[in-house]
Amino acid sequence: MDADLVAGDKKGKRRGYTCGGMECATCKVFGHRLIRLNIVPPAACMEEGLVVKQERDERLIRWRELVEEMKKLADHYSFLLVKTLQFSHSCAKTRSPVSLLEVFHGIKRFFSFAILSAVMICLEWWSYELLVLLSGLLPNPELETSVLALCLNIISTLYAIPFGFAAGVSTRVSNELGAGNPKGARVAVQAIMILTIVETTIASTIVFASRGFVGYIFTNEKEVVDYVIEMVPFLCLNIIMDSIQEILSGVARSVGWQHLGAYMNFAAFYLVGIPVAVLLGFRTSLRGEGLWIGILVGAFVQVILLSVVTICTSYEKQATKAKERLFEGECSTESHI
Repeated sequence: MDADLVAGDKKGKRRGYTCGGMECATCKVFGHRLIRLNIVPPAACMEEGLVVKQERDERLIRWRELVEEMKKLADHYSFLLVKTLQFSHSCAKTRSPVSLLEVFHGIKRFFSFAILSAVMICLEWWSYELLVLLSGLLPNPELETSVLALCLNIISTLYAIPFGFAAGVSTRVSNELGAGNPKGARVAVQAIMILTIVETTIASTIVFASRGFVGYIFTNEKEVVDYVIEMVPFLCLNIIMDSIQEILSGVARSVGWQHLGAYMNFAAFYLVGIPVAVLLGFRTSLRGEGLWIGILVGAFVQVILLSVVTICTSYEKQATKAKERLFEGECSTESHI
């Protein structure tokens, strides 16, 4: 029997019935018997691998189904909340009759603010997208593009938090100014700045502390992960700058200075940030790090400009202007009626 096993081993090796030098559990237990029965062990190994892959795919499918169910639940909850606000007696004082004449009367001013607000955001994010495109012109473009796209993905994920803060402070400050309460507007700005500093400190600290494995969330390439570790310090500074500038942009939108924000974003990123990024990325050995340092310089200039505008803002004057605009809108609507 031992001779048969030895012959079977030699026969299996000649036919290539090995697992590439790494025996699996199937080969260790049943290998000799399978060879004697003229059954190829790698087929059993392949079947075992397919079972593992099938189980993993099933888990992914279950997770996807769970996410879809959660999305449906969120949609139903949002619809229920809207209907509650629309028909509940406790919310009756918050509702007012809507006139189509009033809607179309203020639509011109609305679009003037909305378009400029969109331009503010687009100018900033287009500069980051342009950064990724420029990385494709560097030596080893696959590595540079992968790393910068990964960093942009991290920035986009964390950017959602200050973006929500900015929407909240923009609404709160504009409401306070419309109500003739400049002190409340100033307090809201101070409170959201403190909250943003705390949030961005926590977020940047977590990213820096997890720099050794944050790249493995997106890829298993060792070269890309090592490059991301080198980029993390600049990434943390960018998280801080982006959070602060987004809050300051929200304050600028709340007082109706979208046009100033658009000019500042254009100057900061396209007159300063992108030229510095091109200079450092293509004229020095920094490569991708130079591109990111350039966009970081643009973000720093943007924060400085928006900070000057926010500090120099007179909320008393803005409250007076808000009342005047409200009075003019009511008078013009009544005259049309």
